[in-house]
Amino acid sequence: MNIEQNIANELGVNLAQVKASIELLDEGATVPFISRYRKEVTGGLDDSQLRSLEERLTYLRELEDRRATVLKTIEEQGKLSDDLKKDILAADSKTRLEDLYAPYKPKRRTKAQIAREAGIEPLLDSLLQDPSRNPETMAEDYINEAAGFADTTAVLDGARQIFMERAAENADLVGELRDICWDKGELTSSVMDGKQQEGSKFKDYFEFSEQIKNIPSHRALAIFRGRNEGILRVKLHIPGQDDLDSPLDMGLCDAMVANTFALSQQQRAADNWLLESARWAWRVKISMQIESELNLRLRERAEEEAIRVFGENIRDLLLAAPAGARPTLGLDPGLRTGVKVVVVDAIGKLVDTAVIYPHAPKNQWHESIAVLAALAKKHGVELVSIGNGTASRETDKLVRELMQKHPQLRLTSLVVSEAGASVYSASELAAREFPDLDVTFRGAVSIARRLQDPLAELVKIEPKAIGVGQYQHDVNQNQLARKLDAVVEDCVNAVGVDVNMASAPLLKRVAGLSESLAENIVAFRETNGAFKNRNEILKVSRLGPKVFEQAAGFLKITTGDNPLDASSVHPEAYPVVEKILQENGRAISEVIGDKAFLSSLAANDYTLEGFGEPTVKDIIRELEKPGRDPRPEFKTASFREGIEKISDLEEGMILEGVVSNVTNFGAFVDIGVHQDGLVHISVMADSFVKDPHDVVKTGDVVKVKVTEVDIRRNRIALSMRMNEEVARKEGKGNKTSTNSKPQRKPRAAKKPAPAGAMAQAFANLKK
Repeated sequence: MNIEQNIANELGVNLAQVKASIELLDEGATVPFISRYRKEVTGGLDDSQLRSLEERLTYLRELEDRRATVLKTIEEQGKLSDDLKKDILAADSKTRLEDLYAPYKPKRRTKAQIAREAGIEPLLDSLLQDPSRNPETMAEDYINEAAGFADTTAVLDGARQIFMERAAENADLVGELRDICWDKGELTSSVMDGKQQEGSKFKDYFEFSEQIKNIPSHRALAIFRGRNEGILRVKLHIPGQDDLDSPLDMGLCDAMVANTFALSQQQRAADNWLLESARWAWRVKISMQIESELNLRLRERAEEEAIRVFGENIRDLLLAAPAGARPTLGLDPGLRTGVKVVVVDAIGKLVDTAVIYPHAPKNQWHESIAVLAALAKKHGVELVSIGNGTASRETDKLVRELMQKHPQLRLTSLVVSEAGASVYSASELAAREFPDLDVTFRGAVSIARRLQDPLAELVKIEPKAIGVGQYQHDVNQNQLARKLDAVVEDCVNAVGVDVNMASAPLLKRVAGLSESLAENIVAFRETNGAFKNRNEILKVSRLGPKVFEQAAGFLKITTGDNPLDASSVHPEAYPVVEKILQENGRAISEVIGDKAFLSSLAANDYTLEGFGEPTVKDIIRELEKPGRDPRPEFKTASFREGIEKISDLEEGMILEGVVSNVTNFGAFVDIGVHQDGLVHISVMADSFVKDPHDVVKTGDVVKVKVTEVDIRRNRIALSMRMNEEVARKEGKGNKTSTNSKPQRKPRAAKKPAPAGAMAQAFANLKK
């Protein structure tokens, strides 16, 4: 297999691009570095294409390693024919390769193997060659009491075991059966006896059937979770095979086994025995193997999609608009234990703490406002960041009253997600940063900082603890970690970091840097003061030229000796800038930010060896606005006054909210009532929506209409179709009814499952 050509075909790019990218990756270059600073080499492949290339490269190299092992093992057995070798070399997937290897794989001593050792295999070969021979009569010649085959019944059973194993190890047959079952099979689920009440959260799947190849990720993972918890019974149903009138009939899969061995009913002596053996081969051996494989295939596909969605949500969250370097009041709400209050300065340094008790049982409302006002005045606070946990709406009301009574403070308030704040509070990192600070105050610091700069703060938390995914605890944790680490790395490098301000957790996400190197950078600047230019970074212990090459363009120095060090222009490309300056007789201070001059430049006039037109264009764009931040402008949502709990909602209300999570079936929106509402994919826009991520992303401020409120089940259905009338509960056509569920065999309808089912599915994963 030509790995490079394979990848080129899959990505739809030319072979030279793939070869160049692989060479860079093998040399230790990172994806962010390659995508930004090696465009001439790769032909402009972006980070998404490079991530896909890297993933496929790993898979195909593993496939090649496995192929070599299989060939060697079979050759050592003396069974590697030219045809088999050709098939193995042509195998384009691990599944196909393992099918071919199955007959030669070392295995435990099977019933078929015992029968072979007793000399029974020639009996089967004779019957297959001439079905007119009588099985019982011929079996008499193979009786072997010493080997455990004392009569003709035992002998024929041994012959059948050999036939079944042959069928199950026939790579072409098994592959064809697998494809047919994937294409036609239906996954069904039903509730286990007596589990209705215990498993009520899975009730949408108590009587469920859907074509296995069409089951979306969230439904598949919900079904598998229900099975793992002992609530659901899950079975693969094959139309034309599992709905026969009689077990003696030949079904779709039985017939495929029979046809492979040229078996048919011609009223010959061995026909019935041979056809029954074909039925046994499918029903007793192959069907269970394929059902297990297809369940695994469905789970892997569902996990892959869930991980992709989680990655997109994490990307959106990390690249959310930063409020900026402004003094911030961080509030971690609570009732009985009080509201923990911290003040961090413009660079996120903790400068003050307090505890207030505005809520029951102490109800120190006015005293709490006075404390907050004093802290805000003392430290010049501009922002108030409120965690969205218990008592957040009550605390938000407190802050609004603070702002009304003290307008001179000119505060901006925002309720932020506190997901992961408790994880950070109890982490070793937080303990090192705040050794003498109570854990609860550490959480408030995180809440404050994530408003100032979500990226810088959230990188301190394990990505999967941020909680914006689908069934993140049910998927392959190693794959999830790899995906999320790649997303975080791409986000950090897309924005870049101030090397004189960044924490070690942020620095370690920079291309080329490890955790130890990040800590060395922090230690160096604490000992020697701020870096004055990028070249000084080379003085950091164990940071050599190769690491510098990877990282330097992403490490910015905003107040250093060289203005270019505050930009994303890589130091290796500074000669390009010098050429622009020399040929135009200008100083760097005159060029930076001069859009009119820069837009007049022709990139191909300033190319140098190793720096072609794509790089020069990037440099010119960067000089127009050095250090530009790709994140959107900061803005806040306004929760409606008096809407604090789900019982305050009414159908038809139009509210503003913040998208808290995006899934394949819609988006969850925080509208300020402690329970996110669901905007189902069917009501996200006036036109058809294929993917919710095409419409919204995590952190977006959106306007929604309340279409249904189910207080008992704690569910809210929302719509982003502002001009659509709200269907009453007793009316018809309520497209977002939370009482509906996936219908049996929904593939015929070709419609997305209704909102209720999807809300149920996501309610399960949040538990």
